[in-house]
Amino acid sequence: MNADLDTLATTLYVTVDDLLIEHPEWIPQRPRIGIKPKISDAEIVTLAVIQALLGFTSETRFIRHARAHLRPWFPYLPRRAGYNKRLRNCGPLMQHVMAYLARQCTSYFDDVWLVDSTPVECGRSRETTKRSDLAGWAQYGYCASHSRWFWGLRLHLLCTPSGLPIAFALAGAKQDERTTALDMITVAQLDRPGQVVIADKGYRSAEFETALNDNGITIIRPTTKSEKQRPGNEFLRPFRQIIESVNQTLKGQLDLERHGGRKPAGVWARVLQRLLALTTAIWHNETTNQPGPARSLTTYDH
Repeated sequence: MNADLDTLATTLYVTVDDLLIEHPEWIPQRPRIGIKPKISDAEIVTLAVIQALLGFTSETRFIRHARAHLRPWFPYLPRRAGYNKRLRNCGPLMQHVMAYLARQCTSYFDDVWLVDSTPVECGRSRETTKRSDLAGWAQYGYCASHSRWFWGLRLHLLCTPSGLPIAFALAGAKQDERTTALDMITVAQLDRPGQVVIADKGYRSAEFETALNDNGITIIRPTTKSEKQRPGNEFLRPFRQIIESVNQTLKGQLDLERHGGRKPAGVWARVLQRLLALTTAIWHNETTNQPGPARSLTTYDH
């Protein structure tokens, strides 16, 4: 583990440990009768972030790597099955930690948001679609940007221009993007007067735009042929490139589509793991004034 990743992991561990002392209700539930765990929840969350940043899509390979290289930081390491179980149980905790870290970033208060969705493929064979525990949640969908059909889910992401996730949702491939975006804003209570949301043409809807305007939010999206020129179109190209770059970071560096989840809880935990890793990197880069883009993971991926 290099010096930069060591610093990030240490800072994250201390932060999560302090949060669990301050908010004991965030601690994952365990049976009242049982053996006291030898590794803390703060260590599990820290390991999850390290795994995502180092690019290990296999938990077996990561535990083997951790036993060989991370012993000085983690004296006790569970086996793969134990790590997998603890990671799934830490899903709500990872959400709380993400929300806390995001609010510590100055970019969290940016008055411009970017919204988009990206495929999270969960299987390719016909037999998988029939037998998988994800059937019913995962669906067939079409990705226009890559001109391909896929079976799985879509990750809907609302983020700042720095790439900081503000809200997210994991929904079926056919779920309406506009409905999901409104749900994300409503559930997270993100209706900020004066906020601007930049979206692509898939978010075109008078009803969607009216709902945003009622909450004081303005949407900027491409103008269609049947419309008059909409204001703000000069901002579309650079900001659309940013959201595509964020999606590429999740897929290229954090291996979003190689999550390996076979059940809903597993897919959810692994997607959270990658979003938490991105949020942690941005939080650490911003709070320590690291050079370069805040969403850069290069210093932590080796």
